[in-house]
Amino acid sequence: MAGPDHPAAAAATATHHAADHADHALHSPDAHSGLEHSDESDFDDEPYASDESASLTWISWFCSLKGHEYFCEVPDSFIEDEFNLTGLSQSVNYYVEALDTILDIEDDANEPQFPEEIEAIDSSAEILYGLIHARYILTRQGLDQMADKYENADFGTCPRVCCAGSPVVPCGRVDLPERDSVKLFCPSCSDIYAPPSTRYHKIDGAYFGTTFPHMFFQTFPALVPDEPISPYTPRIYGFAISERSRAGPRMQWLRMLPDPLPDHDDDGDDGDAAAHSSDDQSFVEADDGAADELLPAATATATATGDDALTESMDVGTDRRRDYSSSAAAAAA
Repeated sequence: MAGPDHPAAAAATATHHAADHADHALHSPDAHSGLEHSDESDFDDEPYASDESASLTWISWFCSLKGHEYFCEVPDSFIEDEFNLTGLSQSVNYYVEALDTILDIEDDANEPQFPEEIEAIDSSAEILYGLIHARYILTRQGLDQMADKYENADFGTCPRVCCAGSPVVPCGRVDLPERDSVKLFCPSCSDIYAPPSTRYHKIDGAYFGTTFPHMFFQTFPALVPDEPISPYTPRIYGFAISERSRAGPRMQWLRMLPDPLPDHDDDGDDGDAAAHSSDDQSFVEADDGAADELLPAATATATATGDDALTESMDVGTDRRRDYSSSAAAAAA
């Protein structure tokens, strides 16, 4: 019987522990959520206090970590403006300490004493910077920085074959943190996809928000691909499958961009407007002339009609008085 130090026994023990670890990861509640959690934090990849990063600011160091290529550096002036941080103090634990960490402010009086507290402050600093980042990239300066990354394809390209490698931008499906991981929005097919690398699955989608991709392409419409995409058409032996079939295409019109509106000549529009205005003025003047001509005749007709009616009513009254007088005379006799 092999002892505990035997290679075969050691290999069996290692295999048993690996199986237990895999089974625990499979049944973990975080294994099925959109936002992955790991025992190794982003701060373990490259310690902030290392010699290589000692000269970097916290923001520069944070954006240089692996998996943080989607972030841009938020200037200190934006973070120091309290208006830009409205409402965040109620959303982040250790808000003051996390803000001091981001701005590289050292306060010996509030220096954390326990490793657990230090870890909690570092985690809060990451969340706070992510929420500030989601607000900053909606400003003009933030949009310009993200446009540079987009043109360099720093966010990657669309995995859809028919989009022909269209660049994408990061986005979130919710604006609340710790709900879902970051996604990639393609302006060509107007759909979202999961990042290809698992290193981005730990990045919160709230750090980019639901508004950014649409605000980005509204601000820079020239970055939207001009060439229409070619929707995939399912075929059997070369014949396209009907849309009414269960195996047929689904809502291809959603993949198509609308036709651009035709350009109108401004001078021509002004000329047409002037012509319509002149015609309208002539029509009004003609109506006024016709009214002036018809007014006397109508007045005379109304006057004559009124006189005739008055004369007829007077005659009727005279006849009634005559009949009454005749009736009274007969009764007296």
